[in-house]
Amino acid sequence: MPEKIAPEERLLSLTVALMAHRYGLTKEQILSSVSGYREARAEGRSSDALEKMFERDKDALRDLGVPIHTVGDYADPDDLREARYLIPKAEYLLPEDITFTPAEVAVLNVAAAVWGESSMSADASAALRKIRALGIEVDEPIIGFAPRVSARDPAFAPLRQANDQARVVRFTYVKPGDDVPRLRTVEPHALIEFEGRWHVHGIDRDLGQTRTFLLSRIVGDVIVTKDVFDPAVRVGAGERARLGLEDVSAQNVAELRVQDATEAAVRLRRRGTRDGGVLRVRFVDIHVLADELASYGPEVLVEGPPALRAEVIARLRRTLEAHGVSA
Repeated sequence: MPEKIAPEERLLSLTVALMAHRYGLTKEQILSSVSGYREARAEGRSSDALEKMFERDKDALRDLGVPIHTVGDYADPDDLREARYLIPKAEYLLPEDITFTPAEVAVLNVAAAVWGESSMSADASAALRKIRALGIEVDEPIIGFAPRVSARDPAFAPLRQANDQARVVRFTYVKPGDDVPRLRTVEPHALIEFEGRWHVHGIDRDLGQTRTFLLSRIVGDVIVTKDVFDPAVRVGAGERARLGLEDVSAQNVAELRVQDATEAAVRLRRRGTRDGGVLRVRFVDIHVLADELASYGPEVLVEGPPALRAEVIARLRRTLEAHGVSA
């Protein structure tokens, strides 16, 4: 009678097998040759039961932070009949020259706790598990509290999925200054947070040019297509996008007078620099900043630039008109 293999031993065997084969293994190769599945098949387990076992094991390993990649048909990525499964060593193993002190691991614990979004929280926890596997003792928890970061834009989750899988997406987008949204077909090379807002950076296939889109301007659902792009283009994309946004921000500076002890003072002063009684705040999107400044009402006076001042005044006048008050 075949020897029974403990589930944890089967998981270890699966991990080793998927790391050992550069081009991965098909499901049939796994079920017929990897320790744990091979014995279960010899016992007479049905193909359906074995496949369910494999799916559970994949989920368990991914929950532990093991990066299992599924490589399907390039022409039809959703066709997994002959898909190969692999674990890239570069993503699973930490570089040999990277070490952490107990205090550094304690700080990383706090950093992981910052993420309030469930999907990102899971990734942060998985990263910590990988570091703890090095056997480093952790200092006592840092006294205080960790801020919470949440990706509230509905477009964030599907765009992150598409970025992970190197899939092209489609979404309707309202360009600054336009009232009518337009359909965009985009390769999402990177998701970045800048000035407290999330952006997706990549190639607009309709224009054939690199673009950075503000997630809050995406209208409706993001459609993740079967069309794929070269994953290598993602390398360094986030940093390039950040530098581009910083260049735009450096060229656009709002000059504001903000009342003390107000919500506007709390939110704006941490983003700007004071020059006498004037607060200088850099910005990327004049329409987004105008929306924010108008929401503060009399707490903020916009001195410049003139285009920003005009946008804020226009919003305040529309608000008055909506309430039946003539400006």
